[in-house]
Amino acid sequence: MSEALVSEPVGYAWPQEGNCRVPYWVYLDRNVYELEQARIFRGPAWNYVALEAEIPRPGDYKTTYVGDTPVIVARDDEGVVNAMVNKCAHRGTTVCRETHGNARDFTCIYHQWNYDLRGNLRGVPFRRGVIEGDRRVGGMPREFDLAQNGLRQLKVETVNGVVFASFDPRVPPFREYLGETMWYYYERVFDGRPLRFIGRTRQRMACNWKLVFENIKDPYHATLLHVFLVTFGLFRADQKSKVEMDETGRHAVLVSRKGEQKASAGTADIANLKADYQLHDPSLLDRRHEFKDENTVVMQTIFPNLIVQQQTNTLALRQIVTRGPREMELVWDFFGYEEDDEDMQRYRLKQANLMGPSGLVSIDDAEAMEMCQQGLEAEAQECALAELGGRECANEDHMVTESAIRGFYRYYRRVMNFD
Repeated sequence: MSEALVSEPVGYAWPQEGNCRVPYWVYLDRNVYELEQARIFRGPAWNYVALEAEIPRPGDYKTTYVGDTPVIVARDDEGVVNAMVNKCAHRGTTVCRETHGNARDFTCIYHQWNYDLRGNLRGVPFRRGVIEGDRRVGGMPREFDLAQNGLRQLKVETVNGVVFASFDPRVPPFREYLGETMWYYYERVFDGRPLRFIGRTRQRMACNWKLVFENIKDPYHATLLHVFLVTFGLFRADQKSKVEMDETGRHAVLVSRKGEQKASAGTADIANLKADYQLHDPSLLDRRHEFKDENTVVMQTIFPNLIVQQQTNTLALRQIVTRGPREMELVWDFFGYEEDDEDMQRYRLKQANLMGPSGLVSIDDAEAMEMCQQGLEAEAQECALAELGGRECANEDHMVTESAIRGFYRYYRRVMNFD
């Protein structure tokens, strides 16, 4: 749906307290959701769509989403990665119905309109009509132009093995879009080494997509909710840590260095700290140094649909797929590097058990976010509080803050024109 066809939400005003309040209607209102699709996901933003390692050969493709718009990502015969809307220009039929594969072209099942690997329209059955006796009947109008009726093509940038796409051809280059602070953390993981795609998990959650994005900008919950993180010292408020954002507030990182299992005096009374817990397999927490700093946990949110996860040696990209105001899908793409030896492969696979839909850590998040959605349904005019660490949107050298959530909504309000 184009922005011109989306109505501005009527009767809603952002709370006067500003970014430290989040009105519940942003998680509930259908018009808000449609505006997000138009202004954010189909706006001047870079959306994660694939790892190059998923489509290494000419003809390889995958299907995915940008917001709720279905997209095909395909490598053409010249090796160029392309992204196009998975919707026939004729009647809107889904063109490619498989999740991945290898193809020479794409043909719509309904009327057999045929497209190449870049989305260009190459063939239309009965385009010139048919011959009946001494006359030609039917067919497309003489002025019908194949070049003007292909699949909608997105701008694509492949950045150190990761494929991003945008509906807006004016979107700035990806590095500029991130800013130098966020580029440091991105390039820390995606440093140019060829990547190896390990596998994918996915989960549906009965909550608004922003609750998931907030969750990874929220060190407050991570130091309290997650029994595993707190108990085994993987992410705790008494550790060396920081929260950083780009200048706009749309992107952020939570950074921490693993400490001892024993908590300091300031965190020893956390209810979820189980000091007597032991692992049957302590190697789950082993670590091999592989990055340019000593950080053991870095969670980076790249607006609007990506979370780059480094938890010890397990690496994943979490892609947010919107499914309406009250539902979303989280897709976990686990990866490593082509140069990984067998031991490192085992580290990554074993530590992947911490994450994903049933991970020892992240299983907590889905329940908590669905409970949030259930709770805020009661009254759209109420609002959430985000004042931990103050009311500003500043970088912090600790985890006792909601600053990155405030930064996100500062930018979100500007894009959505919510004053």
